[in-house]
Amino acid sequence: MRQRIFTASKAGDLARVRSLQKLMLRSRANTLVSVRRVTERNAGRLTGGVDGEVAITPEAKAKLATRVQRQTEPFKAMPVRRVYIPKRGSSTKRRPLGIPVILDRCHQARVASALEPEWEAQFEPRSYGFRPGRGCHDAIAAIYVNANGKSPKRTWALDADLASAFDKLAHNHILQMLGTFPAREMVKQWLKAGVVEDGHLSPTEDGVPQGGK
Repeated sequence: MRQRIFTASKAGDLARVRSLQKLMLRSRANTLVSVRRVTERNAGRLTGGVDGEVAITPEAKAKLATRVQRQTEPFKAMPVRRVYIPKRGSSTKRRPLGIPVILDRCHQARVASALEPEWEAQFEPRSYGFRPGRGCHDAIAAIYVNANGKSPKRTWALDADLASAFDKLAHNHILQMLGTFPAREMVKQWLKAGVVEDGHLSPTEDGVPQGGK
């Protein structure tokens, strides 16, 4: 299904992309894979959100999958719990993480599975950040290939960091880029759900928390 979404997006067939994404969002297989990803593979699988809930046993995971697949009430996103972890390369600085409740994490994984192939078909081939199956080593290899040899294609490299990039992302722009994506309203709720820190709820007018899905 993800391959079909990718192919339709590559061909510019938006109507087919949306139809296939709706099927993905209803797919029980997608739900099961998403629950497994959240409860078994994610680094924060043992960390609860504001409700403290985790799913460790096979029985708890099965119940969670049923809740995700058969949700009868209208969806309502929960606030994320803010925690701080040491910032890599610094002994004093810490970076904030937003920990969603486990139910939201499962829904986020489902939504990502439907959305990801649409955008993978449009991204530049030489971008490597936050993309499936790509990482730092791929970027290093591309740099080596371009900078190596007697007549290198590039002779310089730029090393830069955007300060608080995730904290300043505009919600309206994100939603505009999603267009008619079937789960757009769910994404909007996650963006606006707020952050709980030291027992206090703060609204989120812009930015996205790091630590979800």
